[in-house]
Amino acid sequence: MVNTIVMSVQQKYKGERMLVIGHPWIKSQKLCKVFSIEDIKNNNARDIVLLEPLVDSHSFARYCQENSIAYAVVANSLDDAIFVNALGAKYMICEEDIALMIQPIAQEYLFDTRVLVLIHNEKEISKIARGGIDGVVFAEAIC
Repeated sequence: MVNTIVMSVQQKYKGERMLVIGHPWIKSQKLCKVFSIEDIKNNNARDIVLLEPLVDSHSFARYCQENSIAYAVVANSLDDAIFVNALGAKYMICEEDIALMIQPIAQEYLFDTRVLVLIHNEKEISKIARGGIDGVVFAEAIC
């Protein structure tokens, strides 16, 4: 029974579509940088709060989690990724090499947080897709 449930969950995540945030053809939310609790409170509810690396913003992440505010955070290491997921972030944004290290672990442990790579050019999408990363975010999506 347990194996059946695990296989079902794994199949669900295996078939997820790649996220593409900020491309002009695809409607998506903006990610807005914040630097204080006041910024978080004043953020447009339709936008995703974007926090600086976790080492500098863990208290803001906890605030977002406690107040059910969707947020993304920059993750610079596997340790960051584990904490970001535990703190309930919707997205973590990583450099490509870090994302390639984190993604298999995120899949193994069924992270709820999606792994994204910041890109500047549409041509980068296929490279990120071949790496099995959850998605990309264009720099234009960040305000």
